[in-house]
Formats: sequence, C-alpha cells, structure tokens
Amino acid sequence: MKVLQVFPLFSLPHGGGTVALLYKLSEALAKREHEVVIYTSNFELDQKYIDSLSGVTVYPFRCLSSLAGFYLMPGIIREAKRKLKNFDIIHLHCYRSFQNIVIHHYARKYGIPYVVDAHGSIPRAAGEKKDFKWSLKWLFDIIFGDKILRDASKVVAETGVGVSEYQKLGVNHDKIILLTPPLDTEEFSQLPPPGLFRRRYNIKERHILLFLGRIHWIKGLDFLVESFYKLVQSRSDVLLVIVGSDDGYKPSLDRLIDRLDLRDKVLFTGFLGGTEKLSALVDADVLVQTSIYEQGTGVPFEAILCNTPIIVSKNSGSGENISRIDAGYLVEWGNKNELSNTIQYVLDNPTEAQNKTQKAREYIKSNLSWAKGIEKYESLYARCIEENNLIMRGR
Repeated sequence: MKVLQVFPLFSLPHGGGTVALLYKLSEALAKREHEVVIYTSNFELDQKYIDSLSGVTVYPFRCLSSLAGFYLMPGIIREAKRKLKNFDIIHLHCYRSFQNIVIHHYARKYGIPYVVDAHGSIPRAAGEKKDFKWSLKWLFDIIFGDKILRDASKVVAETGVGVSEYQKLGVNHDKIILLTPPLDTEEFSQLPPPGLFRRRYNIKERHILLFLGRIHWIKGLDFLVESFYKLVQSRSDVLLVIVGSDDGYKPSLDRLIDRLDLRDKVLFTGFLGGTEKLSALVDADVLVQTSIYEQGTGVPFEAILCNTPIIVSKNSGSGENISRIDAGYLVEWGNKNELSNTIQYVLDNPTEAQNKTQKAREYIKSNLSWAKGIEKYESLYARCIEENNLIMRGR
C-alpha cells in the first residue's frame, strides 16, 4: 500500500505522544514493505528524529504561522494537488488543522479514502470552559470539520471516551473504529539500571512522585501540586518531579508552588527523551497522571513497563484503560484528599503496588506490542480501500 500520514508537527518535545505514535506506525508499516510518506511542517522540526526514521519519506512544509495551534503551510496545497492521487490511503492525525482542510479537498477530488485519528482533539473545551479557542474550534467545525468527519472512510477512537466524542459530533457508530495505540515494548526490554536519574539530580533518600508530559493546564498540575502539598504535611520524604516541556502553564504553576512554599520539594527537568526518560521512569516510586482530560494511556503504560506503579484520574480515557485491566490506582479528579491518600497508600504498600504493576506489565507485553498492533492498522487501511473501491465503481 502507498500510505500518506499527515500531522502538523514532527518534534517529540512539542508533539508528544502523537508524534511518537506517528513515528512508530510509519516505521512499522515501512518494515512490512508499505510505501509510507509523511506530510508535516517545519515548525520546531526535529531533523535528527526524521533522519532516524528509515524507509519513510518526510515532507516538512514551511510553516508561516502557528497562531492558536493552527499551523499554516500553503506549500502543502501544491503538493497535494500534484501527488495525492498516487496514494491508496491517507491517515489524518488530529482533527482540526489546515492540513486536513487541504487533504480533505483533494482526497474527495481524486477519490482517495482517508482515516481521521483525532488523538483526543475532538472536544472544543475541557469541561464547561468556553473561550476564544472554543469559538475558533466551533467555527472550524461548522465550516470544515463536519465535512471532514462526514467524508472520512473511518474514524479512530482510542477509548470508549473517544467513541462518545465522535458520536456527539454526529459520527455514525458504524464509522468508528476502537483501536488502542500499540507500544514499542522492545524499547523497555533492557531498562537502564536503577539510580541513574537519582544520581544525576542528586536525589537521595526521598520517594519520587513523577509527572511526565506537557506542562499545560489541561494536565491538572494544579490539582497534583495542591494534593502534594497535603501529602507533605504528614511526610517529608517525598519529591515531586515534573518532566516535560512548558506549554504555557509553567509560570502559573511556579506561582502556586511558591505560594505553598514547595520550591525545595518540586523538581522541573524539562523535556527528557530516550534513556533519560526511561531512567526517570525506572527511578520513580509512583507515576501520577492527573489530567482534566486525557485520551491516551501511553505514559502510564510506559511507567508500568518500567515497573513503576501508577495513579491516574478516573474521568479520562486513560482512566478507562487503566480500570479495564486493573493496571493501577484511580482517583476522582479534583479530590485532593483522595489523591494525597492514594499516593500515601502506594508508598506504604509497595508489595501490593508492584504485584498490580507486574500483572499489567505482562498484559501490555502480550497484547499491546507493535508486532500485534500493526496488523490492526493494515486491516483498517485495507477495509477502507475496499469499501472505497466499491463506492467508486458504483458511481
């Protein structure tokens, strides 16, 4: 198959888990002798990351603007007009983007089937928050988004939460495919030795509570910090480590940390990848994901593969997956006492926490590897192509 993957960014610090998935999916497809092309932008482009992706052609179009997360790259128009007809299937990663507008137009013109994989980008806002971005998303949906979803061969949801989000926008249930993103379990087969992260940051006897992800308000870091404050009232042997790039929220978080007098109990490392990230996961005593909204379970599953217990907010798609396989501990978002007490419980009951983690680790290795998952993507693509051929012959 000739497969086109489309996403506005190709940088792990800025694109996070979606970029990692795009990389692994493209790599796995290429290894199975599919012809894979990626359309992306040059915004914060990670050329070394591209160079490490063998067998895949990447087109980074010049980005003229990234205002409100809408990456404008007019060069994609000419390329799509000339070459989109050569592909068998198109995979659109994320929902609202300039690229999707362009690709939708030419996919319809040339009769090429495409899949929309929103990766949690469907909601216009988390909760009831309606701001300028909410208005822009609403406008996009009215003018472009409804048509993009309507004309898609299939849409991909990662959890039941994702299925509900598509349905709220009017997508027929028959068009929705539930597909949990696979993990590169081989990456975790040989973990760094314990202690590397602790030595690098001179962390001695304290328990490490780890957050791994973008520093963004939607990640619920205020909830985490305030719950951590409650925890340190009863014990002093804990350190909150926040690993990730700032996505505009760090100044607010710094003010909260200073107000609660936690500066010597919180460590920011910035973005960590590769062995550095694995070392942080290995040395952590517990990983805490407190997102207001979270579609995927990539980070908690990575922690489990590093033998680290996890605590996740139950209101999310991530919480849904954790609950389904009893992989960790769940808390109600916003309940500071519950989160503080749950952290305390995990630290005080390491044997139980490790047993739960080990069972989940074996499940992930047996069921969620790329070796098994890539066939699901191939099957999805083949089904879309077959159904599209039937439609085209009937015209």
